[in-house]
Amino acid sequence: MRIVFAGTPEPALPALRGLLASARHEVVGVVTRPDAPVGRSKQPQRSPVGALGDEAGIPVLTPAKASEPAFLEQLRALAPDCCPVVAYGNLLRREALDIPVHGWVNLHFSLLPAWRGAAPVQAAIRAGDEVTGASTFALEEGMDTGPVYGTVTEEIGRHDTAGVLLARLAESGAVLLEHTLDGIADGTLSPVPQSTDGVSYAPKVTVDDARVVWTHPAPAVDRLIRAVTPAPGAWTTFREARLKLGPVLTTGEGGLEPGAIRVERGRVLVGTAGAAVALGDVQPGGKKPMPAVDWARGVRPEPGERFV
Repeated sequence: MRIVFAGTPEPALPALRGLLASARHEVVGVVTRPDAPVGRSKQPQRSPVGALGDEAGIPVLTPAKASEPAFLEQLRALAPDCCPVVAYGNLLRREALDIPVHGWVNLHFSLLPAWRGAAPVQAAIRAGDEVTGASTFALEEGMDTGPVYGTVTEEIGRHDTAGVLLARLAESGAVLLEHTLDGIADGTLSPVPQSTDGVSYAPKVTVDDARVVWTHPAPAVDRLIRAVTPAPGAWTTFREARLKLGPVLTTGEGGLEPGAIRVERGRVLVGTAGAAVALGDVQPGGKKPMPAVDWARGVRPEPGERFV
């Protein structure tokens, strides 16, 4: 099939690489978000998907909105049979959805109808799910509501961060997406409507959502931090300054009030609603991440000081 691939961030790259290497499908174009300012220089930079499209020598379309008439004309001219989508990040209206012969097929990193929305991996970790996965489905105007072509499952490891889990799902999901397109091309695969049971939602995670609440139990603190690592990154405040936190270890040890800090030889403990957690790496403002014991050696927390 003639394929126009829509995607933007790095987790979409395994799927695009797989389709570029496919003997059965021809990628004739890429759709991605417009170049965006990056770093201190604020120089516009191509998205990871757009950069790979440039490298492959195929047309890269960067509409600000996918409803722009000029973009719709370009898409029609490419005459796609199908448009796979992986984390594109732009709303697709009916006029765009109707262009490819076999529609748009979205690779979503959850087992639909669980965790529809922008941050399914983060939501699964934060909720304490033991298993998640990826789904391919026919894109509709509703949010992740279309009928499902196929799924692949993935266990969530005890120490998985969102970044680590998403990287695994990006690889297994890429294989699922290619098999889905093969089935569509062969006429052997039809999507099945999603169940109305088990629907849950995963909105975009904000910086405020990533603030650690020390009055929560230790397992919840652990899951939150892993769910927002690497982005937007968990944080707390110490002496009225923000401190970013890497993954922690639950200890099973009590005796500390929520947010209270105890420095021991080789570790820094912080109290929660239940047992304390041992800090891993921390990152003060304007500095690089460092082991918590090195941070504590420098700031020397006073008795009674705590994270807020």
